[in-house]
Amino acid sequence: MIRFNRPLRLFLATCMLTFPLLSHAKPSEWEVWLASQIQQHPEVIAAKEQWLGSSANADAVEQPLYNPELSSDVERIGEEDNYRLGIQQTIDWNDKRGIRQQQANYLRKVAHALFQQHLLNKTSEAVVALIEWRAANRAAAIAQSQVEQLNALLELVEKRQQAGDLGSIDAELTFLSLSRQLAQVAEVEAELQKSESRVRELLPQWSPERGGIPDDFWTSQPNTTTEQSLLKHPIVASAHARWQELKEKAKATRLDAKADPTVGFNAGQDGGESMIGLTFSIPLNVRNDFSAETRAADRTTLEAEALFQAKYRKQRYDWQASLAAWQRFEQQYERWQSVVQGRIENSAKLLERQWRSGDLSTTDYLLALSQRSESLLAGIKLEKQTRLAFTEVLQQSGQLLDVTMPSKTSTN
Repeated sequence: MIRFNRPLRLFLATCMLTFPLLSHAKPSEWEVWLASQIQQHPEVIAAKEQWLGSSANADAVEQPLYNPELSSDVERIGEEDNYRLGIQQTIDWNDKRGIRQQQANYLRKVAHALFQQHLLNKTSEAVVALIEWRAANRAAAIAQSQVEQLNALLELVEKRQQAGDLGSIDAELTFLSLSRQLAQVAEVEAELQKSESRVRELLPQWSPERGGIPDDFWTSQPNTTTEQSLLKHPIVASAHARWQELKEKAKATRLDAKADPTVGFNAGQDGGESMIGLTFSIPLNVRNDFSAETRAADRTTLEAEALFQAKYRKQRYDWQASLAAWQRFEQQYERWQSVVQGRIENSAKLLERQWRSGDLSTTDYLLALSQRSESLLAGIKLEKQTRLAFTEVLQQSGQLLDVTMPSKTSTN
């Protein structure tokens, strides 16, 4: 049982009241689809094979230590043939196998936690890629819309210039704005292609038509976290299981220093007469008592314990930092939504009416259109950062596995 000091217990108790996480009684169709895609990724398949291989190694560790030995001896002396058959068995007098069975159990836990860490990392990568694709897709749509608007404006300016309503400077300013916007379109479309390729690499059956992450993924019911939640995070769980495995290994090392007896039974014929015999042997650990190996194993155990505490400590602070960052982004995003709500949608038509009526100069009109585009892009960026921060919270807490891995992976 892991004990924590009082400040740490107070911190964890506070987190139980303040930390929102996702809780799904039943996974959505999209989450089931995402889980299936993640498990088809070659890196995840390789991690699963590594897990199964480590489990096989654990099976080998818990096997019986000693096999029986069969011996035979045949000799001819004069006219007589002498022979002897024997069998001997070393006895696990100190139950070394029992300790190794415990060690094997922890080895399996280490392997499983490492596999879960691969799943967690790959799931986080997929969610981040979808967030970035959505942001790039929306930014490209805004940039393209801006180009179309400027094209229409340029045609209108040229007509008004021919009619004598506007000067040549207005057409020139519109042309310069359009050329700058075309360069921006090229940049955002290139970014969109990169993000789309990244999603396709992570999710083999994804297509742009499927879209990004559903909105209800981000509005799930909050859940609480406990001290046990942090201990179950794959990074922490693997370090804890590794520590326990090395404790059992140290016990096995101490038992290995104790000699096990070997008992044998022989039967045969010697000098024309039948004979049977019993043998008994035991090593004498006189010249080497294996104490150095025991000390080394104990030190390795203490090292693993310290590493576990360090992993837990780092995970706790990383989790706390990601939570604070997400809360900050969430506040600013909600503030942005409240400020621009209902304004940006109507601003384009309002600006155009003001320009057509002559209340707004072409220079101010182009500047206002640019500011409107920048405001929309700022909102996209802020939403992206908020969702990336929330994904980081889910990853640091380990809850992302619960959301996107609705079914347990079988080891069979």
